[in-house]
Amino acid sequence: MTVDLPRPILLGRKALIVGVANDSSIAYGCAKAFHEAGADLALTYLNDKARPHVEPIATDLGARLFLPLDVSVPGQLEAVFEAIAGTWGTLDVLVHSIAFAPKEDLQGGLLNCSAEGFAKAMDVSCHSFVRMARLAAPLMKEGGTMFAMSYYGANKVVANYNVMGPVKAALEACCRYLAFELGPQDIRVHAISPGPLKTRAASGLKDFDRLLNDAAQRAPLGELVDVMDVGYTCAFLATPYARRLSGSTLYVDGGVNIVA
Repeated sequence: MTVDLPRPILLGRKALIVGVANDSSIAYGCAKAFHEAGADLALTYLNDKARPHVEPIATDLGARLFLPLDVSVPGQLEAVFEAIAGTWGTLDVLVHSIAFAPKEDLQGGLLNCSAEGFAKAMDVSCHSFVRMARLAAPLMKEGGTMFAMSYYGANKVVANYNVMGPVKAALEACCRYLAFELGPQDIRVHAISPGPLKTRAASGLKDFDRLLNDAAQRAPLGELVDVMDVGYTCAFLATPYARRLSGSTLYVDGGVNIVA
């Protein structure tokens, strides 16, 4: 489903979208929504293996910049922002939609998560957003909006979510603290908490289909959300219509989070 916008309200704004893996990615929904709203895009891809899956999307959406980014590789994150500074000189939107935990640490329960696995999950899924924010803020010369993707398991126990629960809880806390620190620069920071979505990342969770079915049954709106629902929410939050919103966790889940 697409939404007919009255005009390209984000025309000419510069948006960096991190985390597109394919057209089922939350990051793809964000990229497409910002494109529809008129923003200029910079997209990243994880590595050479991922590039063939992401490059057609970058082409289709007219991305001005298409850059490699593995946040665990020293120098790659800095190179992305150097390219943005050299090409645009400014940035208006940052979308962080990446997460990772080693499979054995993700599927083995929190008690059995190794220190190394916990640290890796925290670095890629959480602290990388802080690093991005540090690099993005100087480019947001007239203010801007930053987004990080969370999940309901950050605040309530979700079976089999394991180490990612504490990691996403830390990510949401980081969003609040960054919103406080960056507010004087007119930079707003949001944690977005989508309902269960059929993404490649979610496939690593045990019994994920059960989560999908449960969410569809419990949602007051009666159906699952999709990646475009998340994208349109972020696009709205980046407009002047949301200029006084910052620091909250916004649920895009059809209302599932309100149901006991």
